[in-house]
Amino acid sequence: MPNYHVTLQAAYIVRNVDDVEDAINIAISQIGKTLNKAGMNYVDIDVGLTVCPKCGELIDCVLVVARTALVGVLLSMKVFNAENQEHAIRIAKATIGKVLKDIPLEPVEVVEI
Repeated sequence: MPNYHVTLQAAYIVRNVDDVEDAINIAISQIGKTLNKAGMNYVDIDVGLTVCPKCGELIDCVLVVARTALVGVLLSMKVFNAENQEHAIRIAKATIGKVLKDIPLEPVEVVEI
C-alpha cells in the first residue's frame, strides 16, 4: 500500500485582531497548541496563499473586517498505507478533524511518496 503526503486547507476565524500579521500569528499559534495537545505535532501548519486579483501576485490568504479575521491555513501530514488518494484524504480529514472540530477542511494536494 502506498504512502501519501496530504495537504488540506482550513478556514480559521480569529477575533480581536489588529492587522493581518496579528491574525496569522494568532491562528497558527492556536492551531499549533490544539494539535500539540492532542499529540499531533507531525501536522505541518502554513498560511495559505491566494492570487491578488489586481496585481496577480501571491498574497497571504487573510481577510480582516471589524477586528475579525478569516485566515486560510494549510495543514499537511503524511498518511501511511492508504489504499488510494481518496482513502488518504479521508484518513487525513478524520485525523485532523477529530482535533479541529467545526473547522471546514478541504483537500488541496495529495502526493504519493
